[in-house]
Amino acid sequence: MIKRKILITGASKGIGLAIAKKLSSKYELILHASKPESFTFEIPDSHILCADFSDPNQLTAFCKQLKKEHGDHLYGVINNAGLTFDNSLIFQSEKDIDKMIQVNLKAPIMICKTVMKIFNLNKTGIIINMSSVVGETGNAFQSVYAATKAGLVSFSKSLAQEAAALNHDHNIRVISLSPGFIETDMTLNLPETEKEKYLKMIPSRRFGQATDIANYVSFLMSDEAAYVNGTNIHINGGLL
Repeated sequence: MIKRKILITGASKGIGLAIAKKLSSKYELILHASKPESFTFEIPDSHILCADFSDPNQLTAFCKQLKKEHGDHLYGVINNAGLTFDNSLIFQSEKDIDKMIQVNLKAPIMICKTVMKIFNLNKTGIIINMSSVVGETGNAFQSVYAATKAGLVSFSKSLAQEAAALNHDHNIRVISLSPGFIETDMTLNLPETEKEKYLKMIPSRRFGQATDIANYVSFLMSDEAAYVNGTNIHINGGLL
C-alpha cells in the first residue's frame, strides 16, 4: 500500500519537527527547511526539500520541484515555516517587513496554489496553515508578524470555500491553526516579565509544548476529522 505524502515546511525544529515525528509512522513525509544542514536527525521514508522562502526565486523553484517529484501521491500540506523580527513598526526595516510577508504569507499562498491544482484533480487533500494567537489578539512590536498570521486565517477560510465552489463532490479541507504561547526557539527569547504576564493570562497555567500542536495536527490529518474544514482552531490553553 502506497503511503500518502505530507509536506511539512519549517520541519527542522520546534513545532514542525514535533509534527514530523508524530506523523512519521503513518505518512511518507516531505520535510522542508531553508538549508539541508538544518536537519540534524533522520526520519525513515522521508524526503528533504530545501529552499529559502524569503527568496522569491527559490520559492518558485521549490513549488515546481514539489509538483514534479511528489505530485502523484501528495495528500497533505502543513505550512508551518515562519519568522518574526520583533520591533516597533517605526523602527522596522523595509527589508524585514518584506521578509515576514514573503515567508509567512506569500510562501504558504504559493504552495497552496501549487497543491490545489493536484487536490482539485484528485478531489481530495488537506491543507493546514499555521497561524498564531497574535493574529487575532495583536501584540505590541509584532504588528507585521500579526498581520501575516491574520492573513493566513482569512486566506484559509476563503480557500476552503473556493475548493467547494470548484468541486461539487470533493474531500478537500483547508484549516488554519492558531497556537498560543508554545515553548519554541521563537518564544525562548521573551523577557521573563513578559512570560510571567502571559502565564497569568492562560487558564491552563502553562505554556504549550510543540507536542500539543503535533497531537492535534495528527488528528486533523486523519479521517476522523473529516468534517473539520474552513475554520481557524485555537490551541492556547484558554488564553482567549
